[in-house]
Amino acid sequence: MECKKEQNNQRCNCTYAGCPRHGVCCDCLASHLAARQLPACCFPDDVERTYDRSFEKFAELVVANAV
Repeated sequence: MECKKEQNNQRCNCTYAGCPRHGVCCDCLASHLAARQLPACCFPDDVERTYDRSFEKFAELVVANAV
């Protein structure tokens, strides 16, 4: 399977500068899931900037109808 890194970078809202997985969604997802997190693209921009990408934060946003 071909990685669409350039296309992924255009819609990636991750603000972590220097991330080696930026635009490589499969690596990003695997890394975050291993840490019990979701990647930046699952969160609104204002929440993404807090770097709290925990399952718990995502559940909080779901309950609040914010995602």
